[in-house]
Amino acid sequence: MKKVSKKQAKELKSLARMPDEKIDLTDAPEMREWRGAVVGKFYRPIKRPVTIRVDADVLAWLKRRGKGYQTRINKLLREAMEGKRARR
Repeated sequence: MKKVSKKQAKELKSLARMPDEKIDLTDAPEMREWRGAVVGKFYRPIKRPVTIRVDADVLAWLKRRGKGYQTRINKLLREAMEGKRARR
């Protein structure tokens, strides 16, 4: 994460003290319609290279659909992780 400069920190503090009704939002109007919104569009998690051992048939199954098998592995693991979180 980028470090905030002293000037930016000072500006952020002054904005935090400002009452909401004094903030000028003319260049950022309130959104009332979110139908076309995309969740996580700008979220890019940090990727780390790892070495794992998987059964040959599992790897063949993942590779059968062509390029992107590592992405599919990551998607399956994320779904399992988020599913476990939801059950807690």
